Amino acid sequence: MPRISAATIGEHRAQTQDRILQAVSRLSRDQGIDAISMTDVANEAGITRTVLYNYFPDKAALLLAFTERVTHYFIEAYERELPGDASPAERLRVFVRLQLAGLLAHPHPGPADLSAALGPDAYQRLAEHVAPMQHILTGIIDSGVEAGAFQAPDVPATARIIMAVIGAERLPLLGGTVTVEQAEETVSGFVLRALGA
Repeated sequence: MPRISAATIGEHRAQTQDRILQAVSRLSRDQGIDAISMTDVANEAGITRTVLYNYFPDKAALLLAFTERVTHYFIEAYERELPGDASPAERLRVFVRLQLAGLLAHPHPGPADLSAALGPDAYQRLAEHVAPMQHILTGIIDSGVEAGAFQAPDVPATARIIMAVIGAERLPLLGGTVTVEQAEETVSGFVLRALGA
């Protein structure tokens, strides 16, 4: 019987799950999510693989839980860092900066590679987990259009294009050829010009 390190079994499970997801975060920074194995995660979390599989039956389930956590942190950071009276352009800049910082903090392969690694079903579930970020972005664009600050005839398509432009900075960020600040200036400047801001 494993030792319980908390007052209740529920607290113990929550602490163990937190250790597992922290291990994924550390490993993703060191070697990238695509290179992480379940054995790596178990070792980093200080548990056995059997215990890990009791929490997450496979790597796809583990990555889904990790993505959900990162999305939650992003939304909290966005709400915390954004002034209440921010203009649509300011909101867009904050969104871009936090997305770029997230790419650097939690390196992961591009969408095509991730889809190939996880399979189409798991990748679709992963896409659903990041939908709240897409919702924030479409809200920013909508508010800019309503205020007359942005021109975007097709808001969902515009949001997808902006996410692609942000994703284009993934390799330069991970390679150290640009900083988050430089990438934010490039991406925000480009996007705001494209929106007619």
